[in-house]
Amino acid sequence: MFEKILIANRGEIACRVIETARALGVKTVAVHSDIDSEAKHVALADKAVGLGGASPAESYLCGDAIIEAALATGAEAIHPGYGFLSENPEFVEAVEAAGLVFIGPSAQAIRAMGLKDAAKVLMEKAGVPVVPGYHGEAQDPAFLAAEAEQIGYPVMIKAVAGGGGKGMRIVEAADQFASALESASSEAIIGFGNGDVLIEKFIQNPRHIEIQVFGDGQTAVHLFERDCSLQRRHQKVLEEAPAPGMPEVVRQAMGRVAVRAAEAIGYKGAGTVEFIVDGSDGLREDGFWFMEMNTRLQVEHPVTEAITGVDLVEWQLRVAAGERIPMAQEDLSIRGHSFEARLYAEDANNDFLPATGRITHLRFAESCRADSGVRAGDEISPFYDPMVAKIITHGATRDIALAKMRRALAETELSGTVTNLGFLLRLAHHEGFARGEVDTGLIARDYDQLIAQNEVAPRHWAEAGLAVVAQSLTKDSGFTLWGALRQTVSLMHGDTTHDLICEVLSADRVIVSFGEESFDFARSQRGWSAAGQDVSGNSVIAGEITLFAGEALVFKRVDPLDRSADDATAGNMVLAPMPGVVKAVFVEPGAQVARGDRLAILEAMKMEHALLAGMDGIVGDVAVSEGAQVNANDVIILMETYA
Repeated sequence: MFEKILIANRGEIACRVIETARALGVKTVAVHSDIDSEAKHVALADKAVGLGGASPAESYLCGDAIIEAALATGAEAIHPGYGFLSENPEFVEAVEAAGLVFIGPSAQAIRAMGLKDAAKVLMEKAGVPVVPGYHGEAQDPAFLAAEAEQIGYPVMIKAVAGGGGKGMRIVEAADQFASALESASSEAIIGFGNGDVLIEKFIQNPRHIEIQVFGDGQTAVHLFERDCSLQRRHQKVLEEAPAPGMPEVVRQAMGRVAVRAAEAIGYKGAGTVEFIVDGSDGLREDGFWFMEMNTRLQVEHPVTEAITGVDLVEWQLRVAAGERIPMAQEDLSIRGHSFEARLYAEDANNDFLPATGRITHLRFAESCRADSGVRAGDEISPFYDPMVAKIITHGATRDIALAKMRRALAETELSGTVTNLGFLLRLAHHEGFARGEVDTGLIARDYDQLIAQNEVAPRHWAEAGLAVVAQSLTKDSGFTLWGALRQTVSLMHGDTTHDLICEVLSADRVIVSFGEESFDFARSQRGWSAAGQDVSGNSVIAGEITLFAGEALVFKRVDPLDRSADDATAGNMVLAPMPGVVKAVFVEPGAQVARGDRLAILEAMKMEHALLAGMDGIVGDVAVSEGAQVNANDVIILMETYA
């Protein structure tokens, strides 16, 4: 076994590799960009080396700098993780030329599977079924259009060097082909520097099922299947193993084909053979076709680990160090069911656009496995993939594993940035998905249902108000803010603002009124509750209250003293927006004032706040004097309009 390895990656996969290496007694070296210098993977590693820059091109894609870091720190091998340089054959060759071990397949194997068209030709020769289509080198548009006609519509245009959904177009009819081809090719040139495409028959009710394989360069085994059909924009969202509705005879057939594919290229390490499967009439031995092979560890590998009990990263290190495959095919078996949900900083309601921001609070359910590369206080950067974590559950049956996933998602707490947590929750509760009715079009078909946010109920407002007040309550001192028993808390959610009346009866009892509804909250050893229902978890950071009610509901505290003049003056009355002391009064009855003029100063929370005129008019009455103690909503000044 190696004494020290370098991980040429960041985020959750770097942390994942470090954890297994540590369990094996292997020391680790992390690399990082300038903006990742305080990242979680850097903190976990035994040593860290800066690569400079911020973008991947300036850091994690700098193969020469990574190899230099490995040599300088005494690392014997490099683990590439996934993404970045993990499937770059030139990097593999450079690693080996430097006298280091690449923890993964050979450059030759990566090249064999790197281009989809060449890989499919190779797989056909190895007896692996491929989707009917054209995988040749000729790229003349008229020729490709003729091939599409021969295959039969609908067809799928795919970039030969593509991935992640880029350079892919579904074409329903011949009159759409030319524009779709131009668009796919253009996107492929931008994304991969190669505009060549292949054309395949589009499967109408497709499922994406992949087989985990592992080889030692001579032989290979499979660790069964994963169903990755739930996708948005051709990118996986929620994966599971085994695939629902998978007959054992089909599982064995797909496994044999996947092993044949791996052994055909002398594969070494962890890899995934992806298949497109016709799910229109159940899963059949003649209804699956090779799509591509990913020559690396997959993001979704934890579900395979959960159902087999195998640590795939441990296997990677052991085989790269010269061992044979640790287990024979007949020793591998499926134990229960597992799900993985990908928690991203992205806005599902805005076409899944990536989001950024500093994570102010982060907590995962104790009942799940959470693979994460970030902590509270970390920044979600625009330079990298916005994944926050992978949430993994396992159960004896699919129903149990799914129930545990629903609970794990509901108990996840994250504030500071927009996430897809609510979307994942609704997906986990989708009735068709619960029945195992999965295909790659499910999310697109039911998108509106999956992004429909729950209504913010009066109780949510009340709990947010309680979260504000509870900050100042302790068992010993009761309430401490201003010495008042009653206060108004102004909150905003979206474009809606409400004033909540919070009445503190003791350190363990608060009544919060929202309009005509009142909620009597009491605190016990379990925490706060009202009407027999526990309150949701929350995070209060700098005036922002995040309520973890299944999905995150964000409220912002509105400082009444900073409200606009319209809010600070209710009609012809200037009111005290919160308890305090009148520090100064600048007007007398009969004085003419203009909208925005300063009328008085209120001292509250050790700060002075100006009370302004909300209208042009005449001061009718000054209801207080300097030094007076006032409560929230007390009248300070009465205004009259001009006659």
